[in-house]
Amino acid sequence: MDRPLLKQRLRTHENDIPSAYQDSEGYWTIGVGHLIDKRKGGKLSDRIRDLILDEDIDVVIAELDRALPWWSTKPPQVQSALAEMVFQLGMPALLGFHNALAALKADDYPTARAAFQDSHWAKEQTPQRASEVIALLTP
Repeated sequence: MDRPLLKQRLRTHENDIPSAYQDSEGYWTIGVGHLIDKRKGGKLSDRIRDLILDEDIDVVIAELDRALPWWSTKPPQVQSALAEMVFQLGMPALLGFHNALAALKADDYPTARAAFQDSHWAKEQTPQRASEVIALLTP
């Protein structure tokens, strides 16, 4: 089989759309005709979900490197906490935690934890998850 030709033909006939869309029958699809609609048994494989996760983590790390160059000098669990916050909330929201980030940068972990705890994220949005993430903020 001529794989490159097949790929080119499939891209032509199926389209190559980088976000979820409904196909001509109304079923959710992504990429080059990849059915993800559970009504028709569609899904992403474990391997593909893991590849997407790895790419998303790489993007978060790059965002943290640009916005908070000091973050990579912190203990691994603190790095994980910051990355998880960016993953959940987005970089703009994380950067809104001015006092908490200043405290983290200065290695003042109690103040950082208290500042993160005193937020909509921790009190109302996802309190259980926030509590688990905040618990990682230790030297």
